[in-house]
Amino acid sequence: MPLLFFMKFIIPLLLSIGFIFSCGNSSEENQNQSSSNDVSIIFGTKGFDFPPLSAPAKEQAIHWGVLEDFLLEAKNVNGSNYQDLRNRSELLKQYSDSLLKKIPDTLNTKPINSRLLVLKTRSALLFQAAHQATIDSSKVQNSMEELNVAVKNLIVQLNEKFQKDNIDSQRREDEETELKKQQRYKDSIMDLELQDKKNKKV
Repeated sequence: MPLLFFMKFIIPLLLSIGFIFSCGNSSEENQNQSSSNDVSIIFGTKGFDFPPLSAPAKEQAIHWGVLEDFLLEAKNVNGSNYQDLRNRSELLKQYSDSLLKKIPDTLNTKPINSRLLVLKTRSALLFQAAHQATIDSSKVQNSMEELNVAVKNLIVQLNEKFQKDNIDSQRREDEETELKKQQRYKDSIMDLELQDKKNKKV
């Protein structure tokens, strides 16, 4: 009799409790997924600004069209919702691939190549985080912050490259000017010596 009682009442009770818990977990998972993919959630920092490109770097960016496209998308991905994030992260991934493949000769240096490689990696990681079945907001936010740092580092490197080129060019000009001054001085000394010889002959 006790065994029959146990089977008749306790087992259905345990099954009911198990069913309630499983329903609760399932609805919680669905809620997490829908809230993670909610279009009202904003990723990144809205209105985020990168350091400006210097005038010569900006001029180079115009000729290197994909850089302009990339920088615009990198700015706009900040403050985007779930759907925008998916679309923009895909474009960023494509642009970062193109940037590395089409480096202008004047910018094909080891430091710039290194920054572009980091940028490609960060873009790929953001794309990966944005295309998960369920988005992990903290992972996306972290990926976006790392991408922002990579973009900033590239801009700083580009500005430094042109600044260095400008300093080198200025130094060469100064050296040439100094050499010309020295040559003029030598010429004037020679002229004076020749004039002195002529005067002595007379």
